[in-house]
Amino acid sequence: MQHTSRPVTSNQPGPHHDVARRVTRALAHPLRKPVADHTRRAFERANAWRQQRGAPLILDAGCGVGLSTRRLALRFPECSVIGVDRSEDRLGREHGELPDNALLVRADLVDFWRLALEAGWAPERHYLLYPNPYPKSAHLKMRWHGHPVFPTLLALGGRLELRSNWQLYVEEFAQAVNIVTGQAASVTALQPNGDYLTPFEAKYDQSGQTLWRLCIELERP
Repeated sequence: MQHTSRPVTSNQPGPHHDVARRVTRALAHPLRKPVADHTRRAFERANAWRQQRGAPLILDAGCGVGLSTRRLALRFPECSVIGVDRSEDRLGREHGELPDNALLVRADLVDFWRLALEAGWAPERHYLLYPNPYPKSAHLKMRWHGHPVFPTLLALGGRLELRSNWQLYVEEFAQAVNIVTGQAASVTALQPNGDYLTPFEAKYDQSGQTLWRLCIELERP
């Protein structure tokens, strides 16, 4: 099926001028808001499942309808793959049976990441696939690299991979990673060649948009 999707449009001419200030502030003032009860319960179930399996962990953050979680589980059968999304509707859509090494969890990522770090999780791989770009300049604080939870996300360690169809998002994310870790992330154009992880990836690629990938090997906790 051929898709048509418009590229991201923004009133930003380049990377946001406030990225460094927001990241520095997040480092100086760690997030303290209480963890929601529903996410704590969801995390406890996920942690019990992870411990029972005892396999290397892959975290699929913001997994949407869970197709990426399924595909990652098949691609890495030796790993336990946990997909997390806040939408019950998205997670409940029918896309076939989950592989035995996959788990879908409904939770708030901001709280889930903090609980994971507190519990000593150290994912082998950590995916952020096509997060909402929040393209308006005023919405920087809603992008993951502009959010106070960003240092926690990086502190989980492992091979972090971000994919997006908006180059500015990836460039800002790389800038923020460098501020927190001192490391330079690899940013390259992505050519899936039909091997799509998410429905968005298929739609954007088949619409002729350039896809971007950021990869970095982060230190483990």
